Amino acid sequence: MKHYTKDELLKFYDMDLNELISLSEKITKENFSNEVEACSIISAKTGACNENCKYCSQSKHNKAQIECHPLMETEEVKQAAINAKKNGATRFCIVTSGRKTEEKEFAKILEMIKAVASIDGLHCCASLGLLTKDQIKAIKEAGVERFNHNINTCESYYSEICTTHNYQDRINTIKMLQEEGIEACTGVILGMGETRENRVEMALALAEINPKTVPVNILNPIKGTKLENYGDKIDEEEVLRTICIFRIAMPKTILRYAGGRSTRFSKEYQKLGLKAGINGLLIGNYLTTDGELVNEDKQMLDEMNLSFVK
Repeated sequence: MKHYTKDELLKFYDMDLNELISLSEKITKENFSNEVEACSIISAKTGACNENCKYCSQSKHNKAQIECHPLMETEEVKQAAINAKKNGATRFCIVTSGRKTEEKEFAKILEMIKAVASIDGLHCCASLGLLTKDQIKAIKEAGVERFNHNINTCESYYSEICTTHNYQDRINTIKMLQEEGIEACTGVILGMGETRENRVEMALALAEINPKTVPVNILNPIKGTKLENYGDKIDEEEVLRTICIFRIAMPKTILRYAGGRSTRFSKEYQKLGLKAGINGLLIGNYLTTDGELVNEDKQMLDEMNLSFVK
């Protein structure tokens, strides 16, 4: 795999859009089939987070009006996973709010993981914040195959978004996960005021991390958060160009549409993104916001001669 420099990736950004999409599409076809991996998530614990991430509706430092709840019951999580599988998901991610998993809740989360992992044909993923090595070993033994831990933005811009933890905290957790044989699902949020150069830094950092999949989120400016007025910080074409840059930098990584696509990315551009290299979808609802209807996603894929991974 070719390793690009920052200047090389910036030059790709300036290409004619159709030529850039064609280049990205060619790389995708060389490395993937016409199947799209579908993943669904559940917010098993919502809100009351002490971290000060400016984009997040679950942060105590923001004033977003959301419905918070403590850790859900295992059976409720398992039923949601079964429903996700019926809708076409082959992966189901258990997500909890907060910097790290509280020890008193960890045993119950392990029960949830075992319950989801026991469902035939469904792979269990998790997103539980910062973990210790012993916790990572425990979730792997319980059945977690892939763990979501986003970098969100590049290192040089990180302090503009969060100061209660730093970029390196996230990198350290990702490395520990990979060392224990758990696949990394490591994504970004576009449109938080970062520059094009910052997005190239993200692409280079992700290429170095080499995650199995990269969720591409587009900021959904939620009222009550510090970024509620950031709806104009990125346009559809720039998101599309960034998807192409990510594909060029990471030819063998699954690029996944995640949060924000239903509110910030039109169907026309979603299709162009699929052509350019998106080959994963987060289906159903997100953590505190609604997502696309599954039937509409299936129709869009059918129109693109694509289908969910079985």
